[in-house]
Amino acid sequence: MKKFNDFTVFIVDDDTAVRHSLMLMLKQQTINVQLFESAEQFLESNLPYQKGCIITDLQMPGMDGLQLQEVLGRKECTLPIIFLTGHGTIPHSVKAIKAGAVDFLTKPVTRKKLLACITSAFDECEKLLEAENSARRARSLLTKLTGREREVLAFVVQGLSNKEIAAHLGISHRTVEIHRSNVMQKTGAMHLLELKKIAQESNQHKLPH
Repeated sequence: MKKFNDFTVFIVDDDTAVRHSLMLMLKQQTINVQLFESAEQFLESNLPYQKGCIITDLQMPGMDGLQLQEVLGRKECTLPIIFLTGHGTIPHSVKAIKAGAVDFLTKPVTRKKLLACITSAFDECEKLLEAENSARRARSLLTKLTGREREVLAFVVQGLSNKEIAAHLGISHRTVEIHRSNVMQKTGAMHLLELKKIAQESNQHKLPH
């Protein structure tokens, strides 16, 4: 298994024995671990969104694992979720996976299987964070544009010509050229494909800041 010293596994399980056995196993892999005995405790911790994943039980007193997943989804949390439960059903697993869970494992699970799932979750977390960082950079670039330049940009990425944009906005062809030039300069885009990429990235999911 890859070593992920800068990742943390957040274990949310009401069973003390399960929490500590998982902690011991993961610490042997030099993985940081934080333990929570309930979904409510995890949510109340107000943890900063960081690199890692969540391992949660399905059935817990109070908020269950699926409800926790739903809340984190609304918060646009970048921590992938692995369900580890002794009471799973096919409908539960289908619902969890459809909502974005990395895997739905049934206790007892082999060490090899769990570590493989955690590795996949860490990889997924890195991808999500990279996408969000790109989106933030793109949004930062677009804040430099005026309202009219944003309008021109929207038409440019749709593939409209300067004449077509001018007709839509009721301005001259020359004015569109000026706005288009300003957009390229302010965003640092060297060509249309790069400009499209910036526009697309800026519309990616937005996480809490």
